[in-house]
Amino acid sequence: MKTSLILLAALSLITSAVQAADTVVTLSGVHNCCKGCTNGIIKAAAGVKDTTVTAEGKTVTITSKSKANAKKAVEAIVAAGYYGTSDEEKASTTASSAAPKKLTEATVSSVHLCCQKCANAMIEAVKTVPGITENTVASKASSFTVKGDFTEAELTAALNKAGFAASIK
Repeated sequence: MKTSLILLAALSLITSAVQAADTVVTLSGVHNCCKGCTNGIIKAAAGVKDTTVTAEGKTVTITSKSKANAKKAVEAIVAAGYYGTSDEEKASTTASSAAPKKLTEATVSSVHLCCQKCANAMIEAVKTVPGITENTVASKASSFTVKGDFTEAELTAALNKAGFAASIK
């Protein structure tokens, strides 16, 4: 009888441990060129309960007690201007599904440009968009303008490919 109770207690503990397993989400291809970027990524998700974030190179790892909090952390990181592809469907960073309306000018905001390396990477990303002829990207700026003949979807895709997220208006 004692053996049965001990076995039952052990199984109960194992079941509890399995149920309490952390959700781990890995984002790849995130722009993270310096300590400022790393700090920005970690700070973005700092307010999400029971969640830790590490950023090494272009990989961000989010560990959380729940899928919902992992998703909140991903959303916070994207809102801070970073973008990465997720290894799981637990949480995703999806590119904008904007209609392919042609633009001649747009303001890009909610960007992370903490240093000249960030600005250079953003300039290179913007240059890959067919039709963009001008940009005002600058280090430490929180927004910039692009001009030419392009679509929001093309610009979003280029920024995402370079590891950035932004609001485009």
